Amino acid sequence: MKRYVAIGDSFTEGLGDTLPDGTERGWADLVAAGLAADGPVEYANLAIRGRLLEPIVRDQLEAALALSPAPTLVSFNGGGNDMLRRGASVERLIDLTRQAIRRCAEAGVPLLLLSGADPSDHLPFGSTFRQRGEQLTAAVEALMPLDGVTFVDCFRDRELRRRVYWSADRLHLNAAGHRRVASLILAALGRPVPPHVLDPGPAPAFRPLSEARYYGEHVLPWIGRRLRGRSSGDDRAPKYSDWTLITA
Repeated sequence: MKRYVAIGDSFTEGLGDTLPDGTERGWADLVAAGLAADGPVEYANLAIRGRLLEPIVRDQLEAALALSPAPTLVSFNGGGNDMLRRGASVERLIDLTRQAIRRCAEAGVPLLLLSGADPSDHLPFGSTFRQRGEQLTAAVEALMPLDGVTFVDCFRDRELRRRVYWSADRLHLNAAGHRRVASLILAALGRPVPPHVLDPGPAPAFRPLSEARYYGEHVLPWIGRRLRGRSSGDDRAPKYSDWTLITA
């Protein structure tokens, strides 16, 4: 039986793909469901919003590899929260990514390695985020190909940069964005899934009142958490901390 565990931050937790009952779904849940088309899959998701890359590698990865029975696939993404912070070291993020790759190789567990989607076009000071993301993505790409590693580059997927795939906070994908990421991953894993694409449409017009509301509802609360040393994921537990059976 396949046993798939996902680790990471809000991107992997599924923020923005909110179901009617208020729970978050996301691309990792969709990938688990896609894998289950070939037979039941055991699935865990240890990702927690707001997590920096170091605790993802230090804590989540070790917890994933310690699951019993052992996983047959680990998906790994992180670094987005680090890149939003002043003084972030891209070299440190690259080193942590290498550690994760090496640790999975030592454990003999196949790794699905993702670069996160790029929200830079919609964010204040997005150029800094894109520069850091490009450095990290290029460094990871330079390591490929590696035995036991499947790399899916969402950061350079130009379709995903369109505003129509992003939530109101402009930082997290919406349901359509998560669905596209899932389709890219399943195709990379050898599943016959076409890339999810929304019909093209006009870019949203700039409206001062909407911009003011955006800063008040999303940017200022984020700054407030940084000033208090808080994270959106503080005191949260993973949504699937142990194996959960997924069927077609």
